[in-house]
Amino acid sequence: MSSEVVNGEEVGYNSEDMSSELSLAEEVGDNLSDISSELSTNRNFNDDVQRSQKAKGEAGETSRINLQQRVLNVAPLNCIPYNGPPNATDTSSLPTKDKAAAEAAEAIGPAIIYLPPNATREELDNIMAVTKTGIAYTGALVKDMLGPVVGLMDMGELPDSYYFRVNLPGVSMDKKDFNCDIRPDGSVHIRGVSLTGEKIVCKNFQIFHMVTQNLCPPGAFTASFQLPGPVKPQEVTTRFEGGIFQVIVKKQ
Repeated sequence: MSSEVVNGEEVGYNSEDMSSELSLAEEVGDNLSDISSELSTNRNFNDDVQRSQKAKGEAGETSRINLQQRVLNVAPLNCIPYNGPPNATDTSSLPTKDKAAAEAAEAIGPAIIYLPPNATREELDNIMAVTKTGIAYTGALVKDMLGPVVGLMDMGELPDSYYFRVNLPGVSMDKKDFNCDIRPDGSVHIRGVSLTGEKIVCKNFQIFHMVTQNLCPPGAFTASFQLPGPVKPQEVTTRFEGGIFQVIVKKQ
């Protein structure tokens, strides 16, 4: 047991207790040092793991870029902004007014407008005012242009035969009404009867008074033309389909 004077008072203390307390303090200091060292080690390990993962990620990204897409070093192109739809055939993004105009341009091409027989100049002028760029013909210039023209002919040739076709819409194909005469010298004479253009039409026990009459007028007609050379009239193949009379005849 030892003692000493502190602030005028004698204080006693046990040297064994002091030694025990010092030992305990040293032990606590050692534990703190171990804990600090362990924390530092863990922190360094975590840093190493993060650096390793980052390196792996960058390597994988580089590998993916190299595998999927080759980076080209090219000069930039000169370009101007495109204001149209994303697809040349897509008009959905066009403004409503422009889209309607585009659809109208696609749906309606050049057209012929037939006026009723009693049409007035005012009605014609109103139509022309709407078309703006249209052309209207009147009078004798269009007298023979109304309706499909009967008798128009095309001709073809092979080394051993001729082919011709004649436009005959609305023509009766009854044997008593229609006849095609082909002669050895190559002359062709067609005789027939047109059944269209009548003023009154009877269909399904009903009588219709025609308001317009633009088709070929009814009645008999003839069409004659000359083939380029002599033929064999006995070797003829004929066919009538869709208002067109077609003929193949062997050469002489």
